[in-house]
Amino acid sequence: MPDWKKLIEGKIALAKRGAKPSKAVTNIRVPAGQTEVKNFPVLDLGIKPEIALPDWRLRVYGLVEQELTLDWAAFQAFPQIIDISDFHCVTRWSQLDMDWQGVSVQAILALAMPLAKANFVTLHGYDNYTTNLPLHALLDDDVLIAHSVFGKPLTREHGGPARMIVPKRYAWKGAKWLKAIELHEHDRRGFWEVRGYHNEADPFKEERFSDDE
Repeated sequence: MPDWKKLIEGKIALAKRGAKPSKAVTNIRVPAGQTEVKNFPVLDLGIKPEIALPDWRLRVYGLVEQELTLDWAAFQAFPQIIDISDFHCVTRWSQLDMDWQGVSVQAILALAMPLAKANFVTLHGYDNYTTNLPLHALLDDDVLIAHSVFGKPLTREHGGPARMIVPKRYAWKGAKWLKAIELHEHDRRGFWEVRGYHNEADPFKEERFSDDE
C-alpha cells in the first residue's frame, strides 16, 4: 500500500513550492504560476489500477431519470470527438494543445437525463479517488471522457482506459481511471478538496488552495 501521508504532503509541497511568480506571463494561455512543458508528467496517488477493456464499466447514477452502466462497446458507440485544449496541473506545469479523443460528457448526461434538483457531481475513479464539480462545469463543449491523446490510447499511467478532461479547471478535477459519475443536489468535496485544495480550481484565478489555507 502507498504511504498516503507522504504522497499527500509531497503533492501539496509541489503545488506550494517557491515564491509566487509574477502575474506577468508571456503566453496568456499559460496561467500565472505555471510553466509550460512539452512532456506529459505522471502524477497520481501511488495506485495505478489496471482495468482490462472487457471489465471496464462507467456508471452514471444518482439524481438522473435513467441510470446508466456503459461497457466499453457502448461507450465507443457514442459519437467520437476530438478536442484540442490546454492542460494545467496544480503542481505548476501546463501543457498546451493536447489532442484528446473521446466522448462528450454532454452526450452521456443527455441520455441519463439529470433531474432538476441535480446541481453537483462526484467523479469516482477505479483507484477510489473522488473529486467534485458543479454539474454545469461538465456541460461545456470541451469536457469529455477521453480514451486517447495525441492519437494513441491513454496509457495506464495517464488514466487509461478512460479519464475525465475538464480544461477550464486544474487537472485534479479530471478523474483518472474514471468509474462513475454521481449526480446529487448538494456539493460534496472530494479527495483533495477535503485536504485543503480549492473547491473551484480555476487555473486563471490561481485557485489552488481553499481560503483557510
